[in-house]
Amino acid sequence: MKTKTYVKRLAAAAVMGLTSLSAANAAEDTIKFGMCYDLSKTYTFVTPQITQAAQDLATLTNMKGGIGGHEIEIIVQDHGNEPQRGIECYEKLKREGVFVFDMLSTPVSIAVLPRIMKDKNILIQSLVGRGDAADGSVFSQIFPVGPTYWGQAANDIAYIKEQSGGDMKGVKVGFAYLDYPFGQEPIEILKTLAEKEGFELLLYPVPLPGSDQASVWTKVRRDKPDYVVAWLLAGGHVVAAKEMKRNGFPISNYISVNWLNEVDIANIGAEAAIGLKRGTNVAGGQDLPIIQEILADVYGEGKGAGPVEKINDVYYNTGLAIYSAAFEAARLAMEQSGFPVTPDSMKAGYESIVDFDANGLFAPITVTADDHGGGGKTRIEMWDGKTWVPQQDWTAAYTDVIWDVVKESSSKFTVE
Repeated sequence: MKTKTYVKRLAAAAVMGLTSLSAANAAEDTIKFGMCYDLSKTYTFVTPQITQAAQDLATLTNMKGGIGGHEIEIIVQDHGNEPQRGIECYEKLKREGVFVFDMLSTPVSIAVLPRIMKDKNILIQSLVGRGDAADGSVFSQIFPVGPTYWGQAANDIAYIKEQSGGDMKGVKVGFAYLDYPFGQEPIEILKTLAEKEGFELLLYPVPLPGSDQASVWTKVRRDKPDYVVAWLLAGGHVVAAKEMKRNGFPISNYISVNWLNEVDIANIGAEAAIGLKRGTNVAGGQDLPIIQEILADVYGEGKGAGPVEKINDVYYNTGLAIYSAAFEAARLAMEQSGFPVTPDSMKAGYESIVDFDANGLFAPITVTADDHGGGGKTRIEMWDGKTWVPQQDWTAAYTDVIWDVVKESSSKFTVE
């Protein structure tokens, strides 16, 4: 759909002629989203862009009458990537009337999830957290809209298989990963696919924070994998690029997790990074209708939530993707059940999203009561020295394998 049409749809139920809402009404009538994020420690390479994007999209929507005549309110608080602080943030915002939460941290999401389920609130779990939370029949309140790490890793293997002529027997795939839950998440899926496809899986754990990789890449030089799939963050990719060069491993055979952005490319060097690949869940660049509208209507009016240069970053696009889906769910909730939006109506709104892509911002998603992930599509992009070039269409591979693992894992979950 066209972006202007999408934004108009968000405001479709707005009162005729409404252009803004009074501050007095806003306190009672807002639709609240709680962003309990790591703003001070591990994930500061990504959280400023995502929070800025969410706030900018809320501003754009509010300028057009909000959702059903009600403003969106984004509440941001720091949890420092500490599970206990995440729980405290959840309890505090819950007392303030928030029932839709976003933690953007695997350990914090895992810690908060049982409370969300027990309270029957809503947890946005895009790109982090439990992979089995895509099973909406078990995790009724959790919405990992977009690809899980399991799905993204499976899609990477499908790309390597395609590059290997459709036969992976004899192919060596290295997996370099930060040795904590985020990095470890894809390992079981990779082992399952290695057995299924006949490739050799080589594991390369990287100690936190990812700055010491010398021994890892010495081992890579000795093992000679055909590809290295990397679950690293920020500066970890920069260190890996230096070690690849030192050890003679071609950067074109490196496939990063989605957490690699324009800052990392600049730190590696635009020329040195040519050929590097990443799996991605969103389209990159500023040449997208929704971003052009934000630049014109939000930043053009001096209402941006942060520096305009932060917009030229794939993590900003990621924030727009997460909250475009969330606002669409709220719009559908209002359309179906009116105001106030409740946890039940928000859940139903999410589960009513069909073939939605925010006008090309991400792969079309369809969320159902059984599939809270929306399809799990990603694509491989390659850095050509100036921009990211898609190497394939949006795809979701090995979905049968993924769902077998999802079901096996989710069947063990209970709410205490």
